[in-house]
Amino acid sequence: MDMEQGLLYLLTGYLSGSVLYARVFSGLLRRGDVTEKSRDGNPGTANAFLYGGFWCGALTLVCELLKGFLPVFLFTKRPPAPPLPGFFSALIIAAPVIGHVFPLFFRFRGGKGIAVTFGCLLGLWPQSTPFWWFAAFFLLFSTVLRICPHYYRTIVTYLCTAAAIWLTGCCANPGGFLVIAAVVIGKLLTSKEKREKCRVKLLWMH
Repeated sequence: MDMEQGLLYLLTGYLSGSVLYARVFSGLLRRGDVTEKSRDGNPGTANAFLYGGFWCGALTLVCELLKGFLPVFLFTKRPPAPPLPGFFSALIIAAPVIGHVFPLFFRFRGGKGIAVTFGCLLGLWPQSTPFWWFAAFFLLFSTVLRICPHYYRTIVTYLCTAAAIWLTGCCANPGGFLVIAAVVIGKLLTSKEKREKCRVKLLWMH
């Protein structure tokens, strides 16, 4: 694959990620702007459900997964060609998340990119291990070892998943998730979201 084709995949992934479906569907369904109703101003799936209702949330979830899945799946399933440099391939894999966090169509003010991350990892199929690592840590820190608020839970989930993927060598291009983690964590660390004190609760403790 030449660099021109690689740039096309990169641009396609970024533009796909730049569509914030929580804002799109909340507007189409006349639910108001979920970013204005929510406390954290995040145009994500959770706020689409909370402030836009079931159909707004469901449509947002499906489209957020697809906008990450399709560009990565098409890139990884392309016809055999000379490989691109590793870091460039990593950027292509991470492009939908970069677009979601810094969307061209919304003045580069995006969301956290959790649902899109799941979609990108699904796009690596049949390399499913990175997806399961991310899902396992997300569930672990949301239920059994609950980290609150969501701000800290997200950071820990991405850090643990990046470490697991890197140490186990379960992915042909671990740099893709490392770029995703760096973008999401960087977004959180530089956000103006009010940060509460971090709390950790075990499932059996109330």
